[in-house]
Amino acid sequence: MSYNKLTPQEKDIIEDKGTEAPFTGEYDDFYKDGRYICKKCNASLFSSESKFDAGCGWPSFDDEYPNSLKRIPDADGQRIEIQCANCNAHLGHEFKGEHLTEKDTRHCVNSLSIRFIPSG
Repeated sequence: MSYNKLTPQEKDIIEDKGTEAPFTGEYDDFYKDGRYICKKCNASLFSSESKFDAGCGWPSFDDEYPNSLKRIPDADGQRIEIQCANCNAHLGHEFKGEHLTEKDTRHCVNSLSIRFIPSG
């Protein structure tokens, strides 16, 4: 399978499971209508309708497109990593029980692992 070419910074996040600094990502404070796709394989991941301001410094979503994510416990068992179900790209982490939205879920995503596609 052919994937998109990644910059060294994107590779650090997507393939080496890095994390961008909080409040620095392109989509942290970004609210337009559209969808977010995987930067590595272009699979649809999140709708702008599920994006919310968690105040954490990373784009946050409380829902995903069906079958778009894989959830894998971190080695230390403290967090749940979320990956693109299509290409295994590291996206970020999932948190539950914070009571930030009705769905009580926060997908905390690195801006460098996703790309926005506007509606229309």
